[in-house]
Amino acid sequence: MVHFDSHTDLYHSYFGGTMYTHGTPFRRAVEEGLLDPKRVVQIGIRGTQYDSEDRDFARAVGIRIIPIEEYFARGFADVMTEARDIIGTQPTYLSYDIDFIDPSVAPGTGTPEVGGPNAFEALQVVRALQGANIIGADLVEVSPPFDPSGGTAFLGVSIMFEMLCVMAGAINAGS
Repeated sequence: MVHFDSHTDLYHSYFGGTMYTHGTPFRRAVEEGLLDPKRVVQIGIRGTQYDSEDRDFARAVGIRIIPIEEYFARGFADVMTEARDIIGTQPTYLSYDIDFIDPSVAPGTGTPEVGGPNAFEALQVVRALQGANIIGADLVEVSPPFDPSGGTAFLGVSIMFEMLCVMAGAINAGS
C-alpha cells in the first residue's frame, strides 16, 4: 500500500480505547493479515506526536515511514522511486488522505496539519505511480463545510481523477 497522509493511522486504539476509528485502520489491516507491512510505505507523516506508539509499531513490523522532513529534503521524485521499489509489481492499494496536503491549500479537512505539500506536488506524487499495479484507491477526509470556497473539494476530485488515470493505465498494461 502507498499511503499519503500526515498521520500514520497505526494506533492500537483511539478515543478512549476504541479499536476501529480513523486513527487505527492500517494497524487492524496489518494485524488481520490484510496488508503486508513490508510492502507499505507512508509518505508525508508529520504533526503533533503525543507518543510514539504508531511509529514504534511501524518500525517493529517493517512499515516504511517517510516523514515530511525527509520528503522535502529528498524531493518527490526520489521518494516516489523508493515507494515504487517497496510496492514492486504486485497488486497495490493507494490511500490518499487530503490532510497530506498543506491546509493553506486544502483546509477542508477535520485533521489539518501544517507543513505539507502544495497542490502541484499533491498531483505529482500520484502521477509518479503511473505504471504501478494500482488495483484500488481511496481519497479520504475531505470535509467541504470546512472550506466554503470549494477549493479542497476541487483538489480532491482532481487527485481522484489522477488516481483513476493511474489505475486505468494499470488495466491497459495488463491487457
